[in-house]
Amino acid sequence: MASSAEFDIVVYGASGFTGWLVAEYLATEYRGSDLRWAIAGRSLDKLAVVRDAIGAPRDLPLIAADAGDPASLETMVSRTASVLSTVGPYQLYGSGLVAACAAGGTDYLDLCGEPIWMRQMIDAHEAQARKTGARIVFSCGYDSLPFELGVFFLQQAAKQRLGSSVARVKGRVRKMKGTFSGGTAASMRAIFAAAANDPDLLPKLRDPFVLTPGFEGSRQPPGNKPLFDEDIGMWVAPFVMANINTRNVHRSNFLLGFPYGRDFVYDEMMVAGPRDTGEATAKAIIAANNKLGAQGGPKPGEGPSKEERDSGYYDLLFVGLAPDGRQVKAAVTGDRDPGYGSTSKMISECAICLRRNTPDIAGGFWTPGAAMKDALLERLVDRAGMTFTIEP
Repeated sequence: MASSAEFDIVVYGASGFTGWLVAEYLATEYRGSDLRWAIAGRSLDKLAVVRDAIGAPRDLPLIAADAGDPASLETMVSRTASVLSTVGPYQLYGSGLVAACAAGGTDYLDLCGEPIWMRQMIDAHEAQARKTGARIVFSCGYDSLPFELGVFFLQQAAKQRLGSSVARVKGRVRKMKGTFSGGTAASMRAIFAAAANDPDLLPKLRDPFVLTPGFEGSRQPPGNKPLFDEDIGMWVAPFVMANINTRNVHRSNFLLGFPYGRDFVYDEMMVAGPRDTGEATAKAIIAANNKLGAQGGPKPGEGPSKEERDSGYYDLLFVGLAPDGRQVKAAVTGDRDPGYGSTSKMISECAICLRRNTPDIAGGFWTPGAAMKDALLERLVDRAGMTFTIEP
């Protein structure tokens, strides 16, 4: 989208819980800046409530746009350089907006953790996005930005310390305080429902390379049961977000031209602890995972209080293993609840970074790290409360 667009960013879904937080972040952190932005959603009245509650200027533009009204989406897209969408599940409400952005040459960013839908959008709109220059960037929140950039950061360290990238990386969630969003739970339910209605989707859901069209790499660890991880001396359990994060990490490697190697192997697990207590905790984690997508969990539009968001955090460990036994370790941390407080900062900075720091990235479907690399990493450290460190 040309720089003459009326807005740099439109936050679509601003009256929802996560969209509200994104709008609040922009209103607070970019108050008085030259950022041109607006908020959009189905109800102008609800958007006005958000505008007033977050302390945004009274002249902050409000845009009526509805996933069920393609004309309203096209009008919104035509007014902005980029759309930041928090309206999920995306497989239910996102296809029309992606199509409009790809056709209009408008950048698009979201919080999607739905790999089958993402692949469908890639297959349907990649060629047009490349033609129009639209940069379509999925998964700009906790799924999967800290993990994708964590592997990118680790591989840079491996080149410096070991002389080359490593073909085996383990992602381990050491600590995490916070809740998964209602949107994440709804997306999981939508994924399960889609697979139940169409059994042909199941192989794609299980495919670690579903987001790398035309490429199938090495066999990957299943990550579906507790095990004792000798490299960290701890029991680990299945991590509920590994199904999307691992796919995005492989797509990033694919988009970058395989700097991690074509035989790259990556898995994610949650650290449960040492010895017998760790094994028991790992089993409890599995039980908790099974409840996340169940009916009665958090609903879209619901979320934790500000105090709960501000007291949240996450601590991720990445272990790179060289063939000769040498290791390199990196940590990624965030200073807010991962599903809301940190996510709202991450996607906001992704949108600004794409617009201001990496304007020459070609049109097409990207992961955040593959598109913005070090520029995004530095921005997240400077503005979004994240750290990236090499461990002994």
